[in-house]
Amino acid sequence: MKFNVAGKFSTLKNIAMAALDPAKAGVMVKKVQRRLFDPKGAMPHDQYAAWLQEKAIPMDTFLERYDAQLVTEAQAFVVRLAHHSESILKTIPHDLGGGGGVPLLYIVTRLKKPGVVVETGVAAGFSSASFLAALEENGSGHLYSSDFPYFRIEDPEKYIGVVVPQDLKQRWSLLTKGDAANIPRILAQIGKLDIVHYDSDKSYAGRHAVVGQLWDQMNPSAVFIMDDIQDNAYFYDLITEKRCTDYSVISYENKYIGYIQL
Repeated sequence: MKFNVAGKFSTLKNIAMAALDPAKAGVMVKKVQRRLFDPKGAMPHDQYAAWLQEKAIPMDTFLERYDAQLVTEAQAFVVRLAHHSESILKTIPHDLGGGGGVPLLYIVTRLKKPGVVVETGVAAGFSSASFLAALEENGSGHLYSSDFPYFRIEDPEKYIGVVVPQDLKQRWSLLTKGDAANIPRILAQIGKLDIVHYDSDKSYAGRHAVVGQLWDQMNPSAVFIMDDIQDNAYFYDLITEKRCTDYSVISYENKYIGYIQL
């Protein structure tokens, strides 16, 4: 097996350069601390995994509850986004990660016709593009996104939201200093939240630090969606603490998505 010395050196150099930026260094330190000392939640891992498996509904089955014409519209958007993103991502020498539950995000936005959507975690921008396309189809609403650049790669800011079509960006406010800085700034300038999509720091502590802030500003009829809930039992603890009864666990592309209707 070959050892890519040049690649490792480049990664270390990029990390070092990011660490020299005071605004990024604090976020980086917190990420390391959470990875090393992060709690997993009240439910043991094996028990939680079994709970997820028992509760899980496949995405296609979950979408059957919606109007068939709207599902067809969402599926057509998924195909368009895939074609659009493929032509862009094949020119980028980095793995920017996948998207969230694209068809779900599109459909919920089309149905709810939100005035305000907040998402944490952008990466290449699949979820952002889904929200923005649906908002544009609605003819109203605005998306506020919080992200933090991949500090392991060079000039990472230019890749944030790279698959979002240019003609959709007029409804988009993107902040890139990390949730701790971005979320208070977003919440200070907007009213109640209609849709929240959490897909940033996957640690239990990271989720706990941000979700509480968002939850307090959500509308009584808001929708809350969390990606990758299998990473720890935060989602279970959240629905227990908030006494949520209208929630779903959705299986999609080898992961679980948590869905809560307030």
